[in-house]
Amino acid sequence: MAVFVYKASDSSGKIITGSMEAKDKAMVINRLQSSSYFPIKVEQGTQTHASFVERVKGKRVFERVTSKDILSFTQQLATLTGSSIPLDRSLATLKELAEKEKLASIIDDIHKNVHGGSHFADALAQHPKYFSKLYINMVKAGEAGGVLETVLARLAEFLESSQEMRDNIVSALIYPILLTLVGGIAVAILLIFVVPKFKLIFMDMGQAMPIPTQILLGFSQAIVDYWWLILGVLGVGYYIIRRYIDSPRGKWRWDRMKLRMPVFGALVQKIEISRFTRTLGTLIQSGVPILQSLGIVRDIIGNVVVSKSISRVQSSIKEGEKISEPLKQSGIFPPLAVHMIDVGEETGQLENMMFKVADTFDVDVRNGIKRLVGLLEPVLILLMGIIVGFIVVSMLLAIFSVNEIPL
Repeated sequence: MAVFVYKASDSSGKIITGSMEAKDKAMVINRLQSSSYFPIKVEQGTQTHASFVERVKGKRVFERVTSKDILSFTQQLATLTGSSIPLDRSLATLKELAEKEKLASIIDDIHKNVHGGSHFADALAQHPKYFSKLYINMVKAGEAGGVLETVLARLAEFLESSQEMRDNIVSALIYPILLTLVGGIAVAILLIFVVPKFKLIFMDMGQAMPIPTQILLGFSQAIVDYWWLILGVLGVGYYIIRRYIDSPRGKWRWDRMKLRMPVFGALVQKIEISRFTRTLGTLIQSGVPILQSLGIVRDIIGNVVVSKSISRVQSSIKEGEKISEPLKQSGIFPPLAVHMIDVGEETGQLENMMFKVADTFDVDVRNGIKRLVGLLEPVLILLMGIIVGFIVVSMLLAIFSVNEIPL
């Protein structure tokens, strides 16, 4: 039996906290529901009830609001509104439960606007840094249709899927990044601290060094003497490239190049297709008109090549065409995705088919990341081995050449 701590709400919106021993989280949820409570958060841990309440009430002031915080806010708000608790009271409750001071301030401002008579979507629009156009328009559609709690639940599912995809990508890249960082630090230590000591020894011997050793010693000396210049050139180069990529022309070329890269291109394409289909399906399912939905998706897609293709799709639909035709003509969407979307249009299940396309490509992305990481690991290890091997061999060649010094 494990100890679980929980937050739950009763029918009046009052929040309770406590701890419970159970086999798993599902058992805790079932017990709370059987007692006419609505679970908000259930966590496993060894902390006591008092420490849990203290952690909940002690807001962290200096931490920024992340996408995970917005996801947690949306999930909890969907739970409260789905339990027939009024939006006004739900927001007041979440304001008190917010763990970060900044998030509590945002929720408080939204609550004040809603309490003063503003629409929930309009109140969210006052904080565009934290709530995207997708989020705001889905809430607006839910308010207009009287199904806000349903839309919030769908929005929570969408944000959770998006967060899961980001976490998978970050988790997969942690090892290659750490490997590169550790290997780079090791090589830098050799070149800056170890190799120069050997140089002094070789110079005292007055022996001509082998060419590989001369190259290594010259490179090491350049780093030691001109590290500030190298860092300056790299910094200026990064600034120039960054400015170019941020320009409309540079952004277009950079995004087009990403889609055409041999290994990464297919992965980037699948990520964008998954994001497009899942976002569009969520918007359509929430009651947002398809033209407006395409406009929202176009604005939130990061790749401008894909974004401009969506603009052409939007124009074609205005002229009465099906969505699958312009997608096919764009050359970005693979035949499988176009065919599935076409079937969805013909059967009147477009949003459901969009989700199936997104799920299909999410699986492809996860598998692609695993294959890519599996390829990167031996390549990085081989590259580091070659660099370190060159340093070692260059030093050994110099040491062996000592035997040629005439006595």
